[in-house]
Amino acid sequence: MSVPAAAGSMGGEVPRSTSVPLWAGRALALLGILLVAANLRTAVAALSPIFSAISVDIPLDSLSIGVLGTLPPLCFALFGLLAPIFQRHMRIESLVLVSLLAILVGDVVRSLAGSYVVLVAGSTVVFAGMGIGNVLLPPLVKKYFPDRVGLMTSLYATVLSLFSLFPPLVAVPMSEAAGWRVSVGLWAVLTLVAVLPWIMLIVRDRRSVPEAVRADSVTAIAEAEPRGRAWHSRVAWSLGIMFGITSLNVYAMFAWLPQILVDSAGVTPAAAGALLSLYSGIGIPASLLVPLVATRVKNVGVLIWIGVALYVVGYLGLLCAPAVLPWVWVTLAGAGPLLFPLSLLLINLRTRSQAGAVALSGFVQGLGYLIGAVGPLAVGFLHQLTGGWVAPIAFLLATIAVIVVVGAIVARPHLLEDDWHRGHSAHTASRIDRIKQQRNSGVR
Repeated sequence: MSVPAAAGSMGGEVPRSTSVPLWAGRALALLGILLVAANLRTAVAALSPIFSAISVDIPLDSLSIGVLGTLPPLCFALFGLLAPIFQRHMRIESLVLVSLLAILVGDVVRSLAGSYVVLVAGSTVVFAGMGIGNVLLPPLVKKYFPDRVGLMTSLYATVLSLFSLFPPLVAVPMSEAAGWRVSVGLWAVLTLVAVLPWIMLIVRDRRSVPEAVRADSVTAIAEAEPRGRAWHSRVAWSLGIMFGITSLNVYAMFAWLPQILVDSAGVTPAAAGALLSLYSGIGIPASLLVPLVATRVKNVGVLIWIGVALYVVGYLGLLCAPAVLPWVWVTLAGAGPLLFPLSLLLINLRTRSQAGAVALSGFVQGLGYLIGAVGPLAVGFLHQLTGGWVAPIAFLLATIAVIVVVGAIVARPHLLEDDWHRGHSAHTASRIDRIKQQRNSGVR
């Protein structure tokens, strides 16, 4: 398999003169990455539209539904943080296969569940696989498409958005036609298809990989030491917080936007559902365009400030004049999460090696989804406490101020590995000083 050498020092696209056609020698990887992306959101929205049908066989109350709704961000966070640890012990392609098999098994278990405990267990396995898959997509792009980082991030982020829309559209008709178990288990077929290219990549003779690429992989592993340095990097923390605040706002809107619109804007529940679809759909063109634009601008800070401005204007509209053109405020608030595909791209632009991309991706998405899980709970608590929507929306506005602070750090070109090496050098110097002091004390 012909794979181009790794990207340059800034982790961005290599010069055009060294780029090769997108499919040249890596068509399987292209297909595999897009199929992984297609499987990373299907199970999230496959249950909620048919809870009433599931309740006939498995009793569900508000608390039990709330637990199921909280599982995705929590599992994404936990297994996002664990994915880099797993990746130290196996090839990244093998770990992709493990994540897909977890999604497959979890989908089947959920479709066969006869009790709430089994339904939760199956869901946990599904979301664990998805959490690992989330982390692996950026380093997979860095490994196979270092000359097309922007384009590939755009493609897989768009597929991710598209396949988050399909389950709500399919779930109810499929449940009515064949039962809720078929509706839930249907997505295992898509996962089974996604497994095939990765099996083919794994069994392919390693001798077909150029020595230059093999040497780069060895270098990447070496650069991963000392382990855990992402925790000590300003870039990692800033990007993780930006990703997390974006997730917090998205999860909060998915949970509460229809109710906000019904109570504050006076729209019908059907219209509120349509506006939620609009909010979600706005992310598709953003996923397609933002990574392409970000690889061509000198300062990605411009995109960060645009995202912040869209959030602020959208929320102010919902706060001050919700009944006046609510679709405008929803569109603007839905465009704010352009920071999501930008964050995914920056995982590659702020790392030099594949190992660095794995570490940064795991840290950013682990921390980010953990912050994101707070969104629906905080908005719900503030609404229950105040009886209105002013405090919840004001809270969301306040979170955007955090993006302004961390965005200034993220916008500055800086590589994670530089923080590693700086920290490693300081640690080594400190150890040498301690040894010298001990020896000097012994001499005395």
